[in-house]
Amino acid sequence: MHTTVERELEMVLVLSPERSVAVPAKLLYRTDDPYAVHVSFHIGSDSPVHWTFARELLVEGVFRPSGHGDVRVWPLSAGHGGRPHRRNAVCMALSSPEGEALLQAPAGPVAAWVERTLRLVPPGRESSELGLDEALCALLGGESGG
Repeated sequence: MHTTVERELEMVLVLSPERSVAVPAKLLYRTDDPYAVHVSFHIGSDSPVHWTFARELLVEGVFRPSGHGDVRVWPLSAGHGGRPHRRNAVCMALSSPEGEALLQAPAGPVAAWVERTLRLVPPGRESSELGLDEALCALLGGESGG
């Protein structure tokens, strides 16, 4: 049986240093996909925008800059980076061929959600959730040696 950890929250889409827009979002973690986190942004279109990236990026990004390329995550606290849109936030810079987005999420709820995922599947234990040993054993017609 697989477990899901969800958290709905409001993020801020930073359009410029002076302008931002609230964006409803949902964080999702599934034990049947233990290395990934899923984020859905509801931006007023018919369907939400979905992003999937390594859970490790978000775990690290709550405390220090993490990632490069398409997904970067870092903490933002009051007094850093000029006048922040949201104090004590987790920033996510997302880049795709369709465009780029800078989002800020409240640090407390994100950190609490990340902690719930880590209690459910501790770092280093992700592969045990995939059932690879059992699947390989079934494929080979043997019995699991444990």
